[in-house]
Amino acid sequence: MGQDEFQTLLSFFKALANESRFKLLGILANRECSVEELAALLALREPTVSHHLAKLKELNLVQMRAEGNTHLYRLNPEGLQAMNKNIFSTEKMASLVETAGPDAWEQKVLGNYLDGQRLKEIPASHKKRLVILKWLVSQFDEGVQYPEARVNEIIQRHHPDFATLRREFIINKLMARENGVYWRVV
Repeated sequence: MGQDEFQTLLSFFKALANESRFKLLGILANRECSVEELAALLALREPTVSHHLAKLKELNLVQMRAEGNTHLYRLNPEGLQAMNKNIFSTEKMASLVETAGPDAWEQKVLGNYLDGQRLKEIPASHKKRLVILKWLVSQFDEGVQYPEARVNEIIQRHHPDFATLRREFIINKLMARENGVYWRVV
Protein backbone atom coordinates (compact mmCIF):
# COMPACT_ATOMS: atom_id res chain seq x y z
CA MET A 1 0.00 0.00 0.00
CA GLY A 2 1.42 3.35 -1.03
CA GLN A 3 1.84 6.26 1.35
CA ASP A 4 -1.05 8.20 -0.25
CA GLU A 5 -3.39 5.23 0.06
CA PHE A 6 -2.27 4.68 3.65
CA GLN A 7 -3.00 8.32 4.51
CA THR A 8 -6.43 8.01 2.86
CA LEU A 9 -7.12 4.93 4.94
CA LEU A 10 -6.11 6.75 8.12
CA SER A 11 -8.26 9.75 7.18
CA PHE A 12 -11.21 7.45 6.52
CA PHE A 13 -10.97 5.83 9.93
CA LYS A 14 -10.41 9.16 11.66
CA ALA A 15 -13.46 10.60 9.91
CA LEU A 16 -15.70 7.70 10.85
CA ALA A 17 -14.34 7.48 14.38
CA ASN A 18 -16.41 10.59 15.10
CA GLU A 19 -19.95 9.64 16.11
CA SER A 20 -21.54 12.71 14.49
CA ARG A 21 -19.88 12.06 11.13
CA PHE A 22 -20.89 8.44 11.27
CA LYS A 23 -24.51 9.46 11.91
CA LEU A 24 -24.30 12.06 9.13
CA LEU A 25 -23.37 9.36 6.64
CA GLY A 26 -26.27 7.22 7.85
CA ILE A 27 -28.75 10.04 7.37
CA LEU A 28 -27.31 10.99 3.97
CA ALA A 29 -27.47 7.37 2.82
CA ASN A 30 -31.26 7.61 3.16
CA ARG A 31 -31.91 11.10 1.76
CA GLU A 32 -30.52 14.48 0.78
CA CYS A 33 -30.39 17.06 3.53
CA SER A 34 -29.37 20.65 4.03
CA VAL A 35 -26.98 21.74 6.77
CA GLU A 36 -29.98 23.15 8.68
CA GLU A 37 -31.84 19.83 8.52
CA LEU A 38 -28.78 17.87 9.58
CA ALA A 39 -28.13 20.25 12.47
CA ALA A 40 -31.70 19.77 13.69
CA LEU A 41 -31.61 15.98 13.28
CA LEU A 42 -28.33 15.65 15.16
CA ALA A 43 -28.88 18.46 17.68
CA LEU A 44 -25.65 20.16 16.53
CA ARG A 45 -24.86 23.71 15.54
CA GLU A 46 -24.76 24.41 11.79
CA PRO A 47 -21.04 25.37 11.74
CA THR A 48 -20.25 22.03 13.42
CA VAL A 49 -22.27 20.15 10.79
CA SER A 50 -20.52 22.10 8.02
CA HIS A 51 -17.14 21.17 9.50
CA HIS A 52 -18.09 17.47 9.59
CA LEU A 53 -19.42 17.61 6.04
CA ALA A 54 -16.17 19.19 4.82
CA LYS A 55 -14.20 16.28 6.32
CA LEU A 56 -16.48 13.77 4.61
CA LYS A 57 -16.27 15.67 1.32
CA GLU A 58 -12.46 15.51 1.43
CA LEU A 59 -12.78 11.72 1.32
CA ASN A 60 -15.33 11.92 -1.51
CA LEU A 61 -17.93 10.25 0.71
CA VAL A 62 -20.41 13.12 0.46
CA GLN A 63 -21.62 15.13 -2.53
CA MET A 64 -23.18 18.56 -2.49
CA ARG A 65 -25.51 20.19 -4.96
CA ALA A 66 -26.92 23.69 -4.91
CA GLU A 67 -30.64 24.33 -5.04
CA GLY A 68 -31.02 28.10 -5.06
CA ASN A 69 -29.30 29.38 -1.91
CA THR A 70 -29.48 25.98 -0.21
CA HIS A 71 -26.80 23.35 -0.39
CA LEU A 72 -28.08 19.79 -0.29
CA TYR A 73 -25.80 16.94 0.74
CA ARG A 74 -26.06 13.23 0.04
CA LEU A 75 -23.92 10.13 0.35
CA ASN A 76 -21.67 9.54 -2.64
CA PRO A 77 -22.08 5.80 -3.29
CA GLU A 78 -19.48 5.88 -6.09
CA GLY A 79 -16.91 7.37 -3.71
CA LEU A 80 -17.69 4.71 -1.14
CA GLN A 81 -17.40 1.94 -3.75
CA ALA A 82 -14.11 3.38 -5.04
CA MET A 83 -12.76 3.46 -1.48
CA ASN A 84 -13.84 -0.14 -0.99
CA LYS A 85 -12.27 -1.25 -4.27
CA ASN A 86 -9.03 0.73 -4.04
CA ILE A 87 -8.28 0.84 -0.33
CA PHE A 88 -10.18 -2.01 1.32
CA SER A 89 -9.25 -4.80 -1.07
CA THR A 90 -7.79 -7.91 0.56
CA GLU A 91 -4.45 -7.31 -1.14
CA LYS A 92 -4.25 -3.69 0.06
CA MET A 93 -5.17 -4.58 3.61
CA ALA A 94 -2.65 -7.43 3.65
CA SER A 95 0.05 -5.06 2.42
CA LEU A 96 -0.31 -3.02 5.64
CA VAL A 97 1.85 -5.55 7.46
CA GLU A 98 4.52 -5.97 4.81
CA THR A 99 6.78 -3.54 6.64
CA ALA A 100 6.71 -5.74 9.73
CA GLY A 101 8.11 -8.65 7.74
CA PRO A 102 6.83 -12.19 7.83
CA ASP A 103 9.30 -13.28 10.50
CA ALA A 104 8.95 -10.34 12.91
CA TRP A 105 7.35 -12.51 15.57
CA GLU A 106 10.03 -15.19 15.21
CA GLN A 107 12.73 -12.53 15.57
CA LYS A 108 11.06 -11.30 18.75
CA VAL A 109 10.98 -14.83 20.17
CA LEU A 110 14.65 -15.33 19.33
CA GLY A 111 15.47 -11.99 20.95
CA ASN A 112 13.63 -13.01 24.12
CA TYR A 113 15.18 -16.46 24.46
CA LEU A 114 18.70 -16.00 23.12
CA ASP A 115 21.60 -14.26 24.79
CA GLY A 116 23.94 -13.98 21.84
CA GLN A 117 24.25 -17.58 20.69
CA ARG A 118 23.24 -19.07 24.05
CA LEU A 119 19.70 -20.21 24.75
CA LYS A 120 18.56 -18.76 28.09
CA GLU A 121 15.84 -21.37 28.53
CA ILE A 122 13.71 -23.76 26.50
CA PRO A 123 10.31 -22.14 25.96
CA ALA A 124 7.32 -23.92 27.49
CA SER A 125 5.05 -22.79 24.65
CA HIS A 126 5.23 -25.24 21.75
CA LYS A 127 4.96 -22.47 19.17
CA LYS A 128 7.88 -20.54 20.70
CA ARG A 129 9.89 -23.73 21.24
CA LEU A 130 9.49 -24.54 17.54
CA VAL A 131 10.97 -21.14 16.62
CA ILE A 132 13.98 -21.88 18.85
CA LEU A 133 14.33 -25.41 17.47
CA LYS A 134 14.29 -24.17 13.87
CA TRP A 135 16.99 -21.66 14.74
CA LEU A 136 19.03 -24.33 16.51
CA VAL A 137 18.68 -26.87 13.71
CA SER A 138 20.02 -24.23 11.32
CA GLN A 139 23.35 -24.67 13.13
CA PHE A 140 23.60 -28.05 11.36
CA ASP A 141 24.50 -28.26 7.68
CA GLU A 142 22.00 -29.76 5.25
CA GLY A 143 23.01 -33.06 3.68
CA VAL A 144 25.54 -33.84 6.42
CA GLN A 145 25.20 -36.86 8.70
CA TYR A 146 26.21 -36.31 12.32
CA PRO A 147 27.02 -38.94 14.92
CA GLU A 148 25.07 -38.47 18.15
CA ALA A 149 28.15 -37.23 20.02
CA ARG A 150 28.67 -34.46 17.45
CA VAL A 151 24.97 -33.47 17.66
CA ASN A 152 25.31 -33.23 21.46
CA GLU A 153 28.44 -31.11 21.12
CA ILE A 154 26.81 -28.63 18.72
CA ILE A 155 23.69 -28.32 20.87
CA GLN A 156 25.79 -27.82 24.05
CA ARG A 157 27.32 -24.69 22.50
CA HIS A 158 23.86 -23.18 22.83
CA HIS A 159 22.25 -24.96 25.82
CA PRO A 160 23.36 -27.59 28.35
CA ASP A 161 20.25 -29.81 27.98
CA PHE A 162 21.31 -31.45 24.71
CA ALA A 163 19.22 -34.60 25.32
CA THR A 164 15.90 -32.71 25.48
CA LEU A 165 16.71 -30.57 22.46
CA ARG A 166 17.94 -33.55 20.44
CA ARG A 167 14.67 -35.38 21.23
CA GLU A 168 12.67 -32.27 20.25
CA PHE A 169 14.43 -32.24 16.87
CA ILE A 170 13.16 -35.76 16.20
CA ILE A 171 9.67 -35.21 17.63
CA ASN A 172 9.18 -32.07 15.52
CA LYS A 173 10.65 -33.75 12.41
CA LEU A 174 13.44 -31.22 12.08
CA MET A 175 16.04 -34.01 12.14
CA ALA A 176 15.91 -37.70 11.39
CA ARG A 177 17.87 -40.45 13.15
CA GLU A 178 18.98 -43.94 12.27
CA ASN A 179 21.54 -46.10 14.08
CA GLY A 180 22.85 -43.15 16.14
CA VAL A 181 23.34 -40.93 13.06
CA TYR A 182 21.37 -37.67 12.68
CA TRP A 183 20.68 -35.39 9.71
CA ARG A 184 18.60 -32.30 9.03
CA VAL A 185 15.20 -32.83 7.48
CA VAL A 186 14.32 -29.15 7.08
